[in-house]
Amino acid sequence: QVQLVESGGGLVQAGGSLRLSCAASGRTFSSYAMAWFRQAPGKEREFVARIMTSGGSTYYADSVKGRFTVSRDNAKSTVYLQMTSLKPEDTAVYYCAATRATGVLTTPSRYDYWGQGTQVTVSS
Repeated sequence: QVQLVESGGGLVQAGGSLRLSCAASGRTFSSYAMAWFRQAPGKEREFVARIMTSGGSTYYADSVKGRFTVSRDNAKSTVYLQMTSLKPEDTAVYYCAATRATGVLTTPSRYDYWGQGTQVTVSS
């Protein structure tokens, strides 16, 4: 079992930056692959980024490649999403998720644990 709590969302101007954090409970954080998803009003939950247990392997949606960076600090049981060059279309509720599964892991169904979400709004 793992509990996840996101933070760092807010309102930012287009072209700006935000860093989201996701703090995990328990002592087994390093055993989980972690991911970020987002969901805009009226849209399906969308994969954003994934990082494997050691942090050595990352994968990004095409829409955020070159702009977003996912990282993790296993000693702090925290995963981060550094977002730069933000666009209005990045506006969404951002969720972190955890799984013990392996693979590319880009679909919500692969993840067992979810945070409550944090709102990111990008103004034009």
